[in-house]
Amino acid sequence: MTTSTTPGPISNRVQRILDGNDPELIAEMPSGYAILGKYQPQAINGCCMLLPRLDESGVVASSPNDLDERSRSQFFADLTLLGDAILAVTGCERINYLVLCNQVPELHGHCVPRFADEGPEKRKQGPFEAYDFGNARVADAHGDDRRLHAELRAELVKLLSKRNM
Repeated sequence: MTTSTTPGPISNRVQRILDGNDPELIAEMPSGYAILGKYQPQAINGCCMLLPRLDESGVVASSPNDLDERSRSQFFADLTLLGDAILAVTGCERINYLVLCNQVPELHGHCVPRFADEGPEKRKQGPFEAYDFGNARVADAHGDDRRLHAELRAELVKLLSKRNM
């Protein structure tokens, strides 16, 4: 297992969630926490992330390979369930699922909605190649994204309750 013992940005974000200081939290899930992605490019509004739980040392795993089989399966099941919620709420055509752990070497998954009306060249690219996330609008669950946030939360709670039936 290659999990770091030093908290990085994902571990710190999860700690803020646990402290009740992250307004972008959509819902707690079995494997972690669904949040609005920090950046929301206009053409693909509805980007979300799944952050895993902290381990006993207060950090998240470095990659899915560092999780045991049960935890790994749960993380990816939750990631696709978050994608189901995004599909239902945004009306997007598909979801791009990304677990890169390159720039930030801590486990986190991206769910990026892709829409039929995106330009043909952009549709062939990955979301981080097609759009300038660094200059995109910052998510605001209490402002511009209030309705999106509430609808994602309601849909995700509904899907989670169906899963547990």
